Amino acid sequence: MGRLSIGWASRDVSTTAPINIPGQFHMRISKGILDPVTTTALVVDGGDDLAIFLSLDAVVIRAHLLDEVREEVRKRNPEIPAEKILMNATHAHTGPSHYDDDTEIPHDGMEIASSEAYRHWLSAQAADAVVEAYEKRAPGGVAYGYGYAVVAHSRRVVYFDDLSKRPGAVINSTHGVNGHAAMYGNTNDDQFSHYEAGADHFVNIMFTFDAGEHLTGAIVNIPCPSQNSEQEYMLSADYWHDIRTALRGTYGDIFVLPQCAAAGDLSPRILHYKDAQTRRYRLKYGEIETPAANKSERINRMEIAERVKACFDEVYAWAKKEIYTELPVRHSVRTVGLARRIITDEEYQYAVDGLRALEGERYIRAEEPAKTQKTDDPLVQEPELEGFDPQAALRSNSILKASRNRFAEIIDRYELQKTQPELPMELHVIQIGDIAFASNRFELYMDYQHRIQARSPFVQTFIVQLAGQPGVEGGSYLCTERGAWGRGYSASMYCNVVSPEGGQQLVEETVRTLKELYQGG
Repeated sequence: MGRLSIGWASRDVSTTAPINIPGQFHMRISKGILDPVTTTALVVDGGDDLAIFLSLDAVVIRAHLLDEVREEVRKRNPEIPAEKILMNATHAHTGPSHYDDDTEIPHDGMEIASSEAYRHWLSAQAADAVVEAYEKRAPGGVAYGYGYAVVAHSRRVVYFDDLSKRPGAVINSTHGVNGHAAMYGNTNDDQFSHYEAGADHFVNIMFTFDAGEHLTGAIVNIPCPSQNSEQEYMLSADYWHDIRTALRGTYGDIFVLPQCAAAGDLSPRILHYKDAQTRRYRLKYGEIETPAANKSERINRMEIAERVKACFDEVYAWAKKEIYTELPVRHSVRTVGLARRIITDEEYQYAVDGLRALEGERYIRAEEPAKTQKTDDPLVQEPELEGFDPQAALRSNSILKASRNRFAEIIDRYELQKTQPELPMELHVIQIGDIAFASNRFELYMDYQHRIQARSPFVQTFIVQLAGQPGVEGGSYLCTERGAWGRGYSASMYCNVVSPEGGQQLVEETVRTLKELYQGG
């Protein structure tokens, strides 16, 4: 156990270029910046070992972004153990794309900046933040605690009947995968039974201080994706921007490193009581001028920030009574194998047939603007175009490409599982005194978090979902057994590369590592 040294840094990684905003099945080309997109780095050094946290306002981390960040860090300062960078996405659906180049999709009449070029710039900015945080390490301390803030709600609706067997039910590769459950399903339905899961209102917080015990920043860990603004065509950090603004209004220019805890089946919006919410906002806030496309969601962001700020104030008031300047820091990084979600022969053939059908669809181009071909898939079908509409054409073209990709990925997975029945995942487990952090690459269903936390030997355990991985892949859901039973988007073969059995393997591997660190490594 050594004296703690702490360093912070951040970068604004917004861009004014017209870049794709991932998070939907269609491409959205950014029309400006609603609020800053940020990457934030924190280094906590205990002398014998250290933790390097790096957050990004993004939907997921993939396409070798983590590899590039680590490579850039090694170039700048070889003494930094770059393999110990734990990088997480906040799951904001309003960050710039850093994937493989989106400009390959036909986009006549639309200017689209290169996502690949943005990734190279982003990785350099993130690396600069990590190096700055490392080199600015100075004696300091940490405090921790938890509070409550209602941010998340269950987003999976369960029905008494099977939706796929209703007359006229749509069956397709995206939202038409419902069974007894549906993502964002209609609750005003005679067959509505319940929400599949509850919600987790715990907010785990680790505060950092300088040698004079002045607050310098905090990790704020909330089990909810930041996706109130997910339909916007403007870059944004979503509700994390509002949280940062609210906290800095009281505590000054502190650093805020956001982490999304397990929330694959959770969302920051209610599915019933909508009329009551509208009345609440009208009476509470009155008329609010906002540049956001969806005013109610913009107000929802403000209210989430109010709740998190109240939680932060309450926890800080008592947690600061115990500031620790000497603590053991241990950081385990290893690769674990998780059982894949197996693609059956029938599912494989369904994907082959589906891809073959979509391969007959043509992209819309300026020289052939007349009509789109009709299909049985409402996500591919577009209205007939009078003349050429570049934005409508891009939407149709990108949905067609995404639909093809979903079938192609199933075919690839069917072949891969024959030789690689397990998916490798980089797992980070970090001890800082009596608290711990444990990562995963998934949109992880809430139950898995509770299974880990309930068995963890630490006083508090922060689960960090959507952690970046080496290589191309990243993201994807990991549903529970009851989610797989209910089916629906987020619990389908397209969304899950790991099975519920693999999810339990993740729990066991994480708990085992937590216990090893607790016992002294």
